[in-house]
Amino acid sequence: MKKAKIYIPSKTATQSGLGKEEIWVLEFETKDTTTNPLMGWESSNDTLGEIKMEFSTKEKAIEYAKNNNISFKLIEPNKKKFVIKSYADNFIKN
Repeated sequence: MKKAKIYIPSKTATQSGLGKEEIWVLEFETKDTTTNPLMGWESSNDTLGEIKMEFSTKEKAIEYAKNNNISFKLIEPNKKKFVIKSYADNFIKN
């Protein structure tokens, strides 16, 4: 049975906005990874590791996995904590 993980990808260091946070990704887990002795690169004979599928909702990704007999691991995103401060809080000593 194929194994996959469903998650929301994290942002890169250059992103600060809230866009593209709703995209869920289904990514297959690779197996039998080996190191190429000539170049030192990691390689695999499993071509499913190259596939990343994007879904608009978590439910659609789960439904796709269930319909295609894919065992999956769901990784929930961490909740963000926002502390609302005013500009004057930068100058107040606690």
